[in-house]
Amino acid sequence: MEVLRALRHWFAPTIDAFVAPALLFTYRWRLLTLQPIVLLTYSLKCLPWLFSNAFDVILIPTRRLNQPLRAIVFHPPCRTSDERPLRPIHLDIHGGAFLGGLPEFDADFCQRLSRETGGVVISTQYRYSPRHIFPAAHEDIEDVSKWLVQHAEKRWGADPKVLTVSGFSAGANLALAVSQMGGGMFKWPSQTAVKGCVTFCAPVDLRLKPAEKPKPANYPKQDPLFFLQPLFDSYVARTRPASINNPILNPILAPISDLPPKILLVTPTIDILLDEQLKFAERLKEDVQRETEDGANAVRREVQIMLFEDCMHAWLELPSFLIDEKTREKAFKTAIEFIKDVHREHGWNNRGA
Repeated sequence: MEVLRALRHWFAPTIDAFVAPALLFTYRWRLLTLQPIVLLTYSLKCLPWLFSNAFDVILIPTRRLNQPLRAIVFHPPCRTSDERPLRPIHLDIHGGAFLGGLPEFDADFCQRLSRETGGVVISTQYRYSPRHIFPAAHEDIEDVSKWLVQHAEKRWGADPKVLTVSGFSAGANLALAVSQMGGGMFKWPSQTAVKGCVTFCAPVDLRLKPAEKPKPANYPKQDPLFFLQPLFDSYVARTRPASINNPILNPILAPISDLPPKILLVTPTIDILLDEQLKFAERLKEDVQRETEDGANAVRREVQIMLFEDCMHAWLELPSFLIDEKTREKAFKTAIEFIKDVHREHGWNNRGA
C-alpha cells in the first residue's frame, strides 16, 4: 500500500493529466510536460533518504475520511534540557508551487533542526493543484496542526505550547496561514499558538498572477519555465476573486496581532516574490514599532528578513553542485538559531546541541 501511495505521488502529473475530473485542457498538457521535471526533482531530493532510518513515517487523519496524509517524524538523539520535561515540537511544510512534493524534500533541514534543537520535527504532505484548489492544502495543514497539538505529548513527549513552524516556497505560505490566530481557519488557543515561524522564499501575496508580479532588476529576461505559469497559478486562479482579501491565502493582509510573535523571512533576491516579501517585512516592522510606541506590545515581537544576494527562488532545494553551499549553510544555521531563541524564551535549552 505504501509503495502504491508513493508511486501515485511520483507520477501524479501524468495520472492527473489523464484521469482528473473537470480539469481544463490547458492544465492537462502542461502536467505532461511537468512530469519529467517531477521525476528528476523527486529523485534528487528523495532517493538519498529511501533506505534511511533517520525518521519514522506516520499517517495523519484529516477531515476527509480514509484519506490520511503521509508525514515523517524526526526525533532528537537524547533529552538534554533541565528546564522542561517535554520537548519542543516543530512542523515543517515542503514547497512545490502547490503542485506536488514530498515530506523528504526538507529532510536535510528537518534532521538538522531536530538534532540541534532537541525538538521533535514533523514534515507533512498536503493536497496539490490543479486537481485540488484553495483552500484544500490550507485545510490539510490545519488538520495536521490540530492533530499534532492533540497528540504531541502522548506520542512523542513534546509540548504543543512550544510549537514552531517553517515552510519552503508554497509551504511557507501554508506555514504563515496556520500560524494566524484570528484569520478565520484555526482559532489557536492562546497557550498553544504558534510561537515562531521561519519562511524560505515565501509567497505572501497571491492576489497577483505570477506573470503580473514585479521582477527584480537581476531577474532573467526570459523565464525558462514560462509555459508552466498557468500551472503555478492553478491553486489560486479559480478562487482568486472570492479570496482576494483573505489573509489566510495572502498573509501580507494579516494584522500583526494574528501572526506569531517571532517571524524570520529568508529571501533570495533573484525572485519575483522579492517585492512582496520586502513590503511584508517592512509593514510588520512598522506595526511592531507602532505597538511599542503605543505601549500595546503585550508580547515581545520580532520580525527579521534575511536577504541572499544572487540567489534564486528555491535555491536551497538545489543540489550542492548547482549553488554556493555556503549560502545554504548560512540560511539553515540562521533559521535554526532563530528557532533556538524561541525555544529558550519558552524555557527550553538543548544543552547537547
